[in-house]
Amino acid sequence: MNPELSVLIEQKSLALYEKVKNYREHLHQHPELSYQEEETMRFVSGKLNQLGISHETGVGGTGVVALIQAEKHLGKACVALRADLDALPIVEENEVPYKSKVRGVMHACGHDVHTAILLGAAEILNEIKDELPFPVKLIFQPGEEKNPGGATYMIRDKVLENPRVDKMYALHVFPDLPVGELGFHAGRYMASCDEIYITVNGKGGHGATPHQCIDPIVIGANIILQLQQLVSRKCDPKIPCVLSFGHFEALGATNIIPSKAVLKGTFRTMDENWREQALKLVEQQVRDIAIAHGATVDIEISKGYPCVENDIVLTNELAIKAKALIGNDKVHDLPIRLTSEDFAFYSQLVPACFFRLGVRNEEKGIVYGVHHPRFDIDSEALILGVRMMVTACL
Repeated sequence: MNPELSVLIEQKSLALYEKVKNYREHLHQHPELSYQEEETMRFVSGKLNQLGISHETGVGGTGVVALIQAEKHLGKACVALRADLDALPIVEENEVPYKSKVRGVMHACGHDVHTAILLGAAEILNEIKDELPFPVKLIFQPGEEKNPGGATYMIRDKVLENPRVDKMYALHVFPDLPVGELGFHAGRYMASCDEIYITVNGKGGHGATPHQCIDPIVIGANIILQLQQLVSRKCDPKIPCVLSFGHFEALGATNIIPSKAVLKGTFRTMDENWREQALKLVEQQVRDIAIAHGATVDIEISKGYPCVENDIVLTNELAIKAKALIGNDKVHDLPIRLTSEDFAFYSQLVPACFFRLGVRNEEKGIVYGVHHPRFDIDSEALILGVRMMVTACL
């Protein structure tokens, strides 16, 4: 990479810090849930208009797609950068000036950070567009947090075409790493994710006469315990896999057996063949258990995101660039994770790299993980985030 250009990008990233920080804090105060990001879309569009960057709104519902290109780029395939827009249904517990103003909604996964960084990167990329080898497409995507994933709607609306996306990058905040550090994993990195919804329909009655009832609590407990054998006895031990139930609701009382129980869970793995097989086994086993106890069940499996596949060449190249910028000791090779990301849909179609941005600062008490009501970032991370997204395009 041109050393003079690298220095210029570093200087501009530093100069934009306060502006990008203000973007992030505004977005943090005004979070919107998945597929409801109307004001966020308008905010992004307004900032792009101020920068003179042509763009389209309403892509994939509430998404924004912008294109930065010089005359020499006409007819060329592009590199795409993606940020997500949506927040989570969480009551924020941080007492900060930029605390969420929307009760029960919070940017607890850092999507406000991702959007602010991409807006900062957009400003620099637009200034140096004549130095770029390819045009750059900026993708501000809705609905990352909720099935079927906003990426599916963006892809449906041809975001990877006109011009064709040749390679793609996204970053994500990572509270496990200190601010100023980065993490990469080449190859298969994150798991697929499917949601399981089960309603056990039994027969309620008095707790003193269980023989006259069909107890959905006992049946639900059996379902949870027996489904664990899918992982322990049906899955190849070499395949990462997890099946967890986080919701079990049965509204009875100490002496009342309810008529139904509701279970909600998640199934995650890193093998598509096993994924397909396992979901069929889940449904069959749930129905068999219910029949054995004289009950019926309603089961819905919501097919979620596939695995995130980081292109090996692309990821290793960006990691090498990162080491040149911040030093080998601050760039980490990360292990696989069974969390999921709808960036996976893009990674199945084009060479892609999804990497991690350290945001932790123990001295400031910034130690909480994503999806926690006290999640926050050291805002200094914004500088490196902008710098890396611009660098990825060179």
